[in-house]
Amino acid sequence: MTRTALAAVVREYGADPQLEPVRLPELRLDEIVVRIAGVGICHTDLTAAAGGVPVPLPVVLGHEGAGTVVEAGAAVSRLAVGDRVVLGFDSCRRCRNCSRGRPAYCARFAPLNYGGCRPDGTTVLRDGSGDPLHGNWFGQSSFASLVVATERNAVLLPRDVPVELAGPLGCGLQTGAGAVLRVLRPEPGSSLAVFGLGAVGMAAVMAARIAGCTTVVGVDPDGGRRDLARTLGATETLTPAGHPDVGRRIRELTGGGVDFAVEAVGSEDVIRQALSSLTAPGTCATLGLRAGRNPVTVDQTHLLGGRTLTGVIEGDADPHVFLPDLVRLWQQGSFPVEKLIRTFPFERFDEALAAVRAGDAVKAVLTFDRQE
Repeated sequence: MTRTALAAVVREYGADPQLEPVRLPELRLDEIVVRIAGVGICHTDLTAAAGGVPVPLPVVLGHEGAGTVVEAGAAVSRLAVGDRVVLGFDSCRRCRNCSRGRPAYCARFAPLNYGGCRPDGTTVLRDGSGDPLHGNWFGQSSFASLVVATERNAVLLPRDVPVELAGPLGCGLQTGAGAVLRVLRPEPGSSLAVFGLGAVGMAAVMAARIAGCTTVVGVDPDGGRRDLARTLGATETLTPAGHPDVGRRIRELTGGGVDFAVEAVGSEDVIRQALSSLTAPGTCATLGLRAGRNPVTVDQTHLLGGRTLTGVIEGDADPHVFLPDLVRLWQQGSFPVEKLIRTFPFERFDEALAAVRAGDAVKAVLTFDRQE
């Protein structure tokens, strides 16, 4: 069955996506078609659209999608038509890292998520003229009303979860929460600082509270985001403008520094501030993505004091294991996803992009009319 969808297509680096009709191919045995209910706009999508990630053009981006399975290939065994799913990143599920529960470091992560096509090189989309469009962005390309995915990156959602809001769990929220709960693993009573209070940083704040951290410091220039972070679990917030040496100020506030830091900006200055905020020993996880190469110089004496700087992709989590945990925390009220989200109809993509670029939305989510 050939299906038609509405998608946001990037045809030139630096140009905003334009809404166009696209065609999906005949489904393969291991594939599913998901009708998207909502999809988050992630910084990585914007970086790719600007040419900072080498994805081929023309392309449909979007990788924080959630919706309902409307078609399933004959080899699909864990999902069925009518199931609600959240889509995460793709992984081979067979290499050494996948086999030991670390698919974020899959040996085929780059071609599966950034290649713009199926593993065999074919594309899953065509435009209105019948010309090929690159898709499979993070195994989904969910800036579209319908997407092709597989069981590898589709996670079943409970019926009582608002599916139109669930998409950001698949990337940004998984990244921030996973960095805290899976990588840093703070003990109850620990202290933690979060640099950058976007969706990733807010997820880290919520995760720190869940982990039992008694001191959680949020750092961001935006007053509204600092206020929101306090409602989500931050015990103290700082603006970089008010403190030329943020690391020193955090050491003063905490009597020597925090046990852990999450850096969700990716700039050299902020990474150095995060390291400087640590006690000895302490660990900083850097999560922020910058285009291309991003050389960073750090003070070796920080590391000699027993401090650690580690990078984290996708929360170092297996979505099939970790996303159900986050959903349960959401259902219990301790991981309130809805407080981060501002929704926009998909047809108002340009307004959503403007809100993201202006910092007016912590997490913008594009929604589609429900057809269940």
